[in-house]
Amino acid sequence: MAEFVKIDPKALGVGQYQHDVDQKLLKESLTSTVELCVNQVGVELNTASKELLTYVSGLGPKLAAQIIEYRNQKGDFDNRESLKKVPGLGPKAFQQAAGFLRIKEGTNLLDTSAVHPENYAFVNKLSSDLSISIKELVGNWKILRSLQPESLVTEETGLFTVKDILAELEKPGRDPRGEIQPFSFDPNVKHISSLKEGMVVPGIVTNITAFGAFVDIGLHESALLHKSEMAPEFVKNPSDYVVLNQQLMVKIKEVDVEKKRIALSLLNIS
Repeated sequence: MAEFVKIDPKALGVGQYQHDVDQKLLKESLTSTVELCVNQVGVELNTASKELLTYVSGLGPKLAAQIIEYRNQKGDFDNRESLKKVPGLGPKAFQQAAGFLRIKEGTNLLDTSAVHPENYAFVNKLSSDLSISIKELVGNWKILRSLQPESLVTEETGLFTVKDILAELEKPGRDPRGEIQPFSFDPNVKHISSLKEGMVVPGIVTNITAFGAFVDIGLHESALLHKSEMAPEFVKNPSDYVVLNQQLMVKIKEVDVEKKRIALSLLNIS
């Protein structure tokens, strides 16, 4: 993604129907997606490009360029506070952007997390009250989960903020994506002739059409899951029943080796 943001959406060349899409809507959609990723995952301040920094809340093309110029002249940032030395980057911009910027090998361990500098004092006090260092606190799920968030609320730090801080300290830089489920095709299915009617095999949805979905079951030939085989009831829109890249178990309904056609079903799978 860090490289794709440098390219104009209309020049990406993703899919044969890209140019049939409204280019303005395409750009808006991609921009929204990048902003969402940046805000949830964060950006490494010392390696991010100007294009990527532009998407950080509080920054823009001008400030992003200033940060890059400052970094080229002065070297890597040691901590988030040093960001305030960038010409033109005022308190408001720092307040908005700091929480989304990461510094992996800096002088402050909290700079690798999503904890905002405004809440560093809270974390320092928590560390002091527990008589352990911040390094010992970060990632220590046993201690963090034993704390009662309600008892840590202050006038400056509300309950929701406390919970967010504790969650981030438990797993700093946590990946917002769900856990990836391991997947493998049936090792016994190596050729279309290996298939028998009634077999149940794992597959991945690769395409959805008005009449059904195509499923990859580990062969060169794609298998068709017709919408009439998706559910006992009438299926008007296949997208209501399956999604792209969905992993599912499918039953081999029909196999035509000569024509290289495979029909699947989701019905009556024990």
